[in-house]
Amino acid sequence: MTDLRTNLRLAAAAIRAHRLRAFLTVLGITMGVAVLIAVITLVEGANSYVEQKIASLGTDVFQMAKTPFLPTDLEEFFRARRNRDITSEDLEAVRQACTACRAVGAEASATSRVRYRDQELRNQRLLGQTANMAQIDSRTVETGRFFTEMEERRGARVCLIGDEVRVRLFPSVDPLGRQVRVGKEELVVIGTFERIGAVLGQEQDNFLIVPLSVFLSVQGPHHSLTLQAKASGGEAVFEMAQDEARLVMRARRGIAGKKKEDFYIGTSETYLDLWRQLSAAFFAVFVLLSSIAALVGGVVIMNIMLVSVTERTKEIGVRRACGARQVDILRQFLSEAVLLCLAGGAAGILLGFTAALAVRTLSDFPASVEAWAAGLGVLLSTTIGLFFGIYPAVKAARLDPVAALRKE
Repeated sequence: MTDLRTNLRLAAAAIRAHRLRAFLTVLGITMGVAVLIAVITLVEGANSYVEQKIASLGTDVFQMAKTPFLPTDLEEFFRARRNRDITSEDLEAVRQACTACRAVGAEASATSRVRYRDQELRNQRLLGQTANMAQIDSRTVETGRFFTEMEERRGARVCLIGDEVRVRLFPSVDPLGRQVRVGKEELVVIGTFERIGAVLGQEQDNFLIVPLSVFLSVQGPHHSLTLQAKASGGEAVFEMAQDEARLVMRARRGIAGKKKEDFYIGTSETYLDLWRQLSAAFFAVFVLLSSIAALVGGVVIMNIMLVSVTERTKEIGVRRACGARQVDILRQFLSEAVLLCLAGGAAGILLGFTAALAVRTLSDFPASVEAWAAGLGVLLSTTIGLFFGIYPAVKAARLDPVAALRKE
């Protein structure tokens, strides 16, 4: 009876005897496992990163707007653009009626050019906010301060800037107290925000925040607001706060019964749900592609092993004549197939992790190296080796030893 060590030694010797053929044989397995590992690494990294960023929005904060926050249906989005604007009167009504809300603020947004001396930045996000957004917004003021309610009411020409704006306009000087031009307005910088970073390659620090009254005077009064409310307690209070705000908006707009609402409510869970759907679809597509590559690699291994059986017929006859049983021949060729697949799987794991880490290093796309992904790669390659190696191994084991010895 041939032991496992002998089978592995014979399999390794056969592979070394045909190195080029072995390399070409495992190439399909390598590519399939590499794609699988790279996709798992990137998707897991993106999931963790997005969940971390979205969690920073606050699990006790919800938003209300006239259009969907994450439109997946273009027809619905364009239809929603015809909804009534959310106004300052709506803001005050929700503030007064939402007893479960700790704070209710508002935000409006546009894009604008920002200029300091001879430096100009185009397509920067201009955000108009109420003063109490300092309690609601997850952004953290790093230097300076947020504007006050008095400054908001009297339309003080002040602003806070994101880190990207600070770095590009004020690379070597303190921006506090300096004036920047936004459109035709001169605004004094009173604060800067901590760096947020990019989310999946999308820069998040290229913004300015001004009092909402200043925003409406600069951009014009016809802008729909996005209401943002912070609940005053746990999950039950959070749900109650949403219900209260919804009832106020429905009453103000005369929406009764099951009539469709002309506004949308979004929470951090709304964003997470959509991201999970997108990442699951992304993952499924690439797993399918990697499976096809692995399947092709398995078929190649089976064909090469069948050729190997034909070439080594006399070797099989000699081993049978020396006392090797059918099961020993079966184990020998099965060990060779599995060894080939494990070699391809190991190369694929290394290649997949290297590719994912290279993407993380060369871009802002996150990657998370997971040990279980390597285990999955080993399991996949072993399964392919067993599945596609069994037929050639059985064929070799069933060869007639007398006929095999006659083989020239």
